[in-house]
This record gives sequence, structure tokens and C-alpha cells, in this order.
Amino acid sequence: MSQHVHSPAGTASARLDAAKMKKIAMASVIGTTVEWYDLFLFGTASALVFNKIFFPSFDPLVGTLLAFGTFAAAYLARTIGAIIFGHFGDRLGRKSMLLVSLLTMGAATFAIGLVPDYNTFGVWAPLLLLTLRVIQGLALGGEWGGAVLMTVEHAPSNRRGFYGSLVQIGVPVGTLIANLAFLLVAASVSADALVSWGWRIPFLASALLVAVGIYIRLNIEETPSFHAVREAGAKAKLPFASLMRDHWKQVLLGAVATLSTGSTFTLITATAVAYGKKDLGHSDTTMLIAVMAACALCFVLIPFFGRLSDRVGRKPIILAGVSAEALVAFPMFWLMDTKSVALLFVAYLAMMTAFAAHYGPLATFLAELFGTKVRYSGLSLAYMLSGLLGSATTPFITTWLLGVTHQSSSVAWFILVSAGLSLAALVVLAETRRSNIDVVEGAPADTQLPLAQTQTQLTETEVH
Repeated sequence: MSQHVHSPAGTASARLDAAKMKKIAMASVIGTTVEWYDLFLFGTASALVFNKIFFPSFDPLVGTLLAFGTFAAAYLARTIGAIIFGHFGDRLGRKSMLLVSLLTMGAATFAIGLVPDYNTFGVWAPLLLLTLRVIQGLALGGEWGGAVLMTVEHAPSNRRGFYGSLVQIGVPVGTLIANLAFLLVAASVSADALVSWGWRIPFLASALLVAVGIYIRLNIEETPSFHAVREAGAKAKLPFASLMRDHWKQVLLGAVATLSTGSTFTLITATAVAYGKKDLGHSDTTMLIAVMAACALCFVLIPFFGRLSDRVGRKPIILAGVSAEALVAFPMFWLMDTKSVALLFVAYLAMMTAFAAHYGPLATFLAELFGTKVRYSGLSLAYMLSGLLGSATTPFITTWLLGVTHQSSSVAWFILVSAGLSLAALVVLAETRRSNIDVVEGAPADTQLPLAQTQTQLTETEVH
């Protein structure tokens, strides 16, 4: 099968150059941070102000549900974006899609900051907001998978988990910056001014972050794995069709295995913010600081768990993280329901630790499930489908559960079910740590043995 693998010399040079890897990792981290900042900025605004600005004619609960519905619309768009960008990423390369996706996201986010409110523009205001949210989703659908592949396909075999986890840092860092931006604005203007115009500042400021991300990404190189496909003349004509024909099991199982990360993180950054504010009486500032503290911890823990997965395997770490998400679900709300600010922080940090263990190795694990010809499509679709199933539904379902039951335990049960589904999918999937990601074959049909039937096992002597 050597004819299907990129030349060892070229691969070794690309993967063992520490300076090059740092540059590539930095480009991916900054780019994904910008994308997630833009995405979660919308989530924070949905929980705090959008129900008042764009849906004022409804009662507070319905207005919040509609705001979260608009929030969720991006997740369907993310899945479509994964298919579109995945196609071109597998056909044209990773780098070009990263630039296009970042520009698209930046333009949509900046435009959200200019949308007139309901009182000025009527029903067209929420419709325009929804349109821009969909564009955000399309962009993120292509961004994440490309950023992951830029690091994983360049990384040394024994450090793929670590470098893949660096891309995941974009989620907590982007969220941290988004909440910090809102916190600074909220502290600088009155409550009325925040609702009137202050909320627009963080959206407009995203243009600066996008400019930095574009500048850095212009100077990165295409991955060795894609070079191998191009040199072999083996690019799939229709990557999505090939993926769904031959590898649909990996897509579905990978999505379900990822499901509870979306539910858990969206719980912390959106639902729990609204719950803490409306039901427990905490201030906006308190809830935003709690989110920021959890994200700061996650910044440290994600690469730690990613590195650990290079030593003991992806599955053991991910399984431990999902199990912890299930175990912490009820205690998190028991602690929050005391209304103690200190215990609120303990609850947030405990759940975020569980999330980090699940999320840290996940990007590399999903990438290793698929062969090079369909990896951009497969990785992106599995992850974005999990977002559609988990992140998109969590704010709506949990808000509805709280409105109907008035019991926080109903949300804990929801998180417990999500974690159980992820555990079931992970049990079916096999360990991927030692797979050779350079082989040009597509992913295997046997989900019990991903890559094993079509790709040789990568040993230390293969990277020289």
C-alpha cells in the first residue's frame, strides 16, 4: 500500500519541524477562536437581550424560546456547511476553505451588529437576524473540520491528540472573550443602554479578530495528507456521496459519541446563564464571570487531556469524560439551587472539567475515523451533526423543561440521557490512536475496526 502514502521524507519534514507545527497550531487556534467567539457571542446575546430586542411582543418565556430557536437555526446551517465546505476541502484542499469560512463568519457577525431592532424594522428584524445566523452556521460548518485537519494531518503521530486538542481550545477561549466583551460593555453602560445599543459593540468588534485570523492563515501550508491524495490522483469526485455510501456508520456513531459535549457546553454557556439569572436571582455579571472562570479552566484542561490521549488512547479519556458529565449532572444543579455564588462556581468548574476530558481528544478521534479522501467531509459532518442533535436542541428543550416542571432535576435528566447515548456510541467505535492517517484509502465500512482494514498501523519507525 506504499503507493498510496505520501513520501516519508516529506511527511517527516512537515511533522517533525517544531517551529512549523507551532505556526500551524497558532493559526488554527486563532482562527477557531474567532469563529467560536462569533458563534457564542450570539448565544450570550440570546440569553440576555435578544428576547427583548427582536421578540418584544411575546411573553418572556416565549420570547426566550424564540431567541433560542434563532440560536438553534445555525446548527442546521452548520450541517449543510459541513457538506459544502467538506466537498471543496476534500477536492481543493484545507487552506482555501479555512480562509473562505473565516471571511464569511466575520462578515455575518459584523452585520448582526447593524441589524435594526423590532421596534424599528418590525418582523423583518428577526428574519434578518435569522438569515445572518444561518450564514454564521454555514461558515462554522466548514471552519472547524479544516482547522482540525491542518493540525492533525501535520502533527507527529505520537502527538496528534495534543495538537488536535489545541484546536478545541478555540471553544472556551472564544466563549471567554465573548463573555468578557459583554461583561465590559455591561459594566460600562446602563442596563437600558445595553439593550438599546451596547450589545452591538462586541459584534462590531469581531472585525478586528477576523483581520488577525486572516493574516495568520495566509501564511500556512497545505497538509501532507492532502498532498498525498493529490499526488496519487485519488481525490473523490463526490466526497459526500462516497462518505454516505461507504462510511455512514462512522458519521452517525461519531455524531452520537460527540452528542453530550454539545449538550453540556450549551448548558453551561446558554441555558444555565438564563436559569441562574431568572430562577436563582443571580446578576448578569455573576453568571458571565462563572462562565468565564469555567472557560479559563477548560483552556488548561483541554490540551492536558489531549496529551494524555496520546499516551493511553483516545477512547479511555473520552469515555471517562462522558461518564463524568453524567455523574455531575445532578450535583451541578443541587449546588446551583443553593443560590450560593461560591457553590455556583464549584458546579460550573466541575461540569467543565468533565466536558474538557470528553472534548479534548475528540477532534483527533473523529479525524482518525476517516480516510484522507473523505476526511474533511466525514469529520465535519459527524461533528456538525452532533451539534444539530445536541447543542441546537439543548437551549430549547431545557428552557421548555424548566417552564413546565419548574424543577432543575428535569434538565439534569436531559444531560444524563445525552451522556448515555454518547457512551453507547463510543463503546461501538474502536480505538484510533495508532492508525496511519496518510493512507489514501477512504474510511472502512466496518465501524468496529476504523481504518484497520484499509490502513496500515503507524509505528514509531514509520515517522522518520
